[in-house]
Amino acid sequence: MEGLEQWKDQLEQLKSQLEPWKNQLEKCLHEAIEYLNQIPPVQLYAAIAVLLISTLLLLSIRLFKRAKSNTIILTGLSGSGKTVLFYQLRDGSVHQGTITSMEPNESTIVLNSDSNKKRKSKPVHIVDIPGHSRLRPKLDEFLPRAAGIVFVVDSLEFLPNCRLASEYLYDILTKASVVKKKIPVLICCNKNDKVTAHTKEFIRKQMEKEIDKLRASRSAITAADISNDFTLGVPEEPFTFSQCRNKVTVAESSGLTGEVGQVEQFIWECVKP
Repeated sequence: MEGLEQWKDQLEQLKSQLEPWKNQLEKCLHEAIEYLNQIPPVQLYAAIAVLLISTLLLLSIRLFKRAKSNTIILTGLSGSGKTVLFYQLRDGSVHQGTITSMEPNESTIVLNSDSNKKRKSKPVHIVDIPGHSRLRPKLDEFLPRAAGIVFVVDSLEFLPNCRLASEYLYDILTKASVVKKKIPVLICCNKNDKVTAHTKEFIRKQMEKEIDKLRASRSAITAADISNDFTLGVPEEPFTFSQCRNKVTVAESSGLTGEVGQVEQFIWECVKP
């Protein structure tokens, strides 16, 4: 019983200590209500609207930052080595010979090359799009959530395929989903381990020349053709990739030997926190 009486005494003391705070809080609340009553309703509603809009805007910005895409698309002509590169990025495995994909390959990976060990890792969703012309429409399914595009070129058999590769790249660079979001594009000159492989500088210049020709021929098509959403380059100037609205860079790789450091650097730049 004595313990119970002590608890009652302590509760009474606590109540008496909190009483001044209660009175002060009631006073402040009363003053706040009086102040709000003096404000014209129109101004009060406007202030509330501004507060709500600001709150929603801040929340939207935070959600947008959190929802930053981590999807990287591998695409290019058939036989360029996209799928071999995909496996190399996924787990470092080596696949000899040609691997033909009829459906997109997808995997979520963490970049694990030596050059990336000191960085803050982030899962990356890699999608390998088949290069056959009939299967390329699958690219449009993934572009809306792409953080970057790796356009793979066979640097060993580049010249016979230069025209076709340039046409495909032109179509990608003029897509609204790529231009409006300014999705970075890496032209990946694959198979550079071969002695007769062309350099990335040579490939870049040749593709710029081909795309410059395409600009002239495509601009002559009537307005009824809406296959391309945007035009490339600066009128009456030779085309260069630096004129694109999105960033276009060139790198070299070898899926068979595991030389994918430049590709991983590009991917990390696209998805870094």
